[in-house]
Amino acid sequence: MSLKGGMRGMNWDEWKEREKMYACWLCNFPYIGNKQLHRLSEICGGPEGVYLASTEIWGGVLSPEQVTRLKEYTARWPPGKSYDRMREQGIRIVTVKDTEYPKRLKDISDAPYGLFIRGTFPEENVPAVAVIGARECSEYGKYVAKQLGAVLGRYHITVISGMARGIDCISQESALEAGGSSVGVLGCGVDICYPAQNRELYNRLARTGAVLSSYPLGTPALPQNFPPRNRIVSGLADVVVVVEARVKSGTLITVDMALEQGREVYVVPGRVTDRLSDGCNRLLRQGAGALLDMEEFVEEVWELYQRKGGAACRGILQGAAASDTMTARGLHLPSELAVVYQALDFSPRSAEEIREKLPEKCREQQIVSCLMRLCVEKLAIQISPGRFCRTGEESYE
Repeated sequence: MSLKGGMRGMNWDEWKEREKMYACWLCNFPYIGNKQLHRLSEICGGPEGVYLASTEIWGGVLSPEQVTRLKEYTARWPPGKSYDRMREQGIRIVTVKDTEYPKRLKDISDAPYGLFIRGTFPEENVPAVAVIGARECSEYGKYVAKQLGAVLGRYHITVISGMARGIDCISQESALEAGGSSVGVLGCGVDICYPAQNRELYNRLARTGAVLSSYPLGTPALPQNFPPRNRIVSGLADVVVVVEARVKSGTLITVDMALEQGREVYVVPGRVTDRLSDGCNRLLRQGAGALLDMEEFVEEVWELYQRKGGAACRGILQGAAASDTMTARGLHLPSELAVVYQALDFSPRSAEEIREKLPEKCREQQIVSCLMRLCVEKLAIQISPGRFCRTGEESYE
């Protein structure tokens, strides 16, 4: 890729690719902080501007030692060849100015300037839940993580985690097995699988989800890398769930970060005699939400997501059986949606009032989820919090 010519003779896509090349050069420089990356890019008008800037301009943001290191680094780093090598590994880079940069992460304080990504980031118009917990988890913790990951995957809620041993990888594997999506956030370069024993999960995420990191390629998994990594994990999620954690646990650092970012925190309660649940039980005492039922939790996540301005619950019941359907202008409703629709009229009613109008055999199903899906299909409308009625826009046979 030529380094000459600027915007002249290039279309928008070519210019954006050129900017990514220089972003790769800038973000692979290891001796620079995130705030400095933001500031340099802002002053110079983007990564290419930083590359072409004088050492005097660099010195307005960097220390003399950093300027010297950046000058030496630039002299031996060919942006075009290095960028091509990265792309050949299936790795791409996005910066905070790119439209494909995760929206949730962009909204946090001091968002990472650049992300190296292997795979395809899942669609963002669905909720995302970070599942975190102990590496050396109990059999109970393993069971809960597996069940939770599977439920989230089934309802197309993206699972965010750190791909670590224990709770992290179990929840991510289960989500993928259930047909869902997941994102692994690493505390090392995205070209490194850490821990090595999770190579199969790493490869699968790269194929069907995404693995990402804010660290330069080749960065080893150092202890100091993980608190910033955890900040990205919570930043990518709407809700953080702690499955198991001791009182003195790195997991609780992630919880603090999540609360600073305005994320909801849920915990899985444990026995008072179980040290692996001490951290969770303490969080409960401090006001965290209790995850007591998987299906109810899914409803709460969707409702929270919608209240925060997200899309309505599109796809929440995609895994439901489609038999015994009802037809409307060529559309088909699963039987559980059809029976809830039949119970609606043009007077706003609460979910419990609607439940009472259902046949006895149908009263155990997730009414709120069905109502949200009917709202998506524009067959129902939420008049006020918790009260629904028909829209009158559709005529069913």
